[in-house]
Amino acid sequence: MAVLKTHNLTKRYKDITAVNNVSLTVEKGDIFGLIGQNGAGKSTFMKMVTSMAKPDSGTIELFGENSPEKITAARTRMGAMIETPQLFNHLSAEQNLNYYRIQRGIVEKGRIQDVLKIVNLTDTEKKKFKNFSLGMKQRLGLAVSMLSHPDFLIFDEPTNGLDPTGIIEMRDIIKRLNGEGITILISSHILAELAQVANKYAIIHHGQLIKTLTQAQLNEECKRALAITVDDVSKAAVVIETKLGSRDYKQVSGNEIRVYDYLDDPTELNFKLVQEGVRVASISEVGDSLEEYYINIISNAERGASK
Repeated sequence: MAVLKTHNLTKRYKDITAVNNVSLTVEKGDIFGLIGQNGAGKSTFMKMVTSMAKPDSGTIELFGENSPEKITAARTRMGAMIETPQLFNHLSAEQNLNYYRIQRGIVEKGRIQDVLKIVNLTDTEKKKFKNFSLGMKQRLGLAVSMLSHPDFLIFDEPTNGLDPTGIIEMRDIIKRLNGEGITILISSHILAELAQVANKYAIIHHGQLIKTLTQAQLNEECKRALAITVDDVSKAAVVIETKLGSRDYKQVSGNEIRVYDYLDDPTELNFKLVQEGVRVASISEVGDSLEEYYINIISNAERGASK
């Protein structure tokens, strides 16, 4: 089931197209990572989904609903933390949450302690928000988004500015919420961080959707391998299977084969090939890190746009 579908969603600010014909689908149970540099259009996209910004064109479907009235009702099943949480410096965590509970018409007073427990803030007592660490502030903002028992959560750069401990705390909370059945759309400009939690990704650049992929596809794209240039690929494949006992390889060109094991012992691989009469012209380790992969995608998009 699709929790969110957008079709050609577009938003312009004067002469700038912040989001340009973005169509994507977030399925129930996903942690969907929205990746892009600062200013790529991630926040604007999320604001349109949450009704904080009005699209110039395109459509939004939430929980299968697409009429204006039913989308308004569907948004009650959604929580969001976009930009800096708007909380009161002179109030405690509990007092801030009680303000939003009343504002949103939530009669369940016990929900405050429930969400404080979820975000690990039950021990703050009367401590004022202005004295919270950045990580605590982010977690309280998350607690506000959880008040109405949402089925779908949207987080815009929730780890931005956090120290390593704060990042780990936020990551663990997101995983736990998803494990309880909540679908999550989360943005970041750091692919390596999203890769710790997400199962699907969309890369946005200058407002345009460049690529969507699953975690399995990302792993395959970034998989490390030994790239071997040989005179006879077919013969090399036979040696790799029969003499080295590996089936984890693939031919990528007329004279190149990639082997995904023996990364820690390329000398043995080279020796066996030569011993069996395969001439090896070169052998090297290839495969992108997550950051390299992201940079390559963006660079290719830039080159395509300049043609």
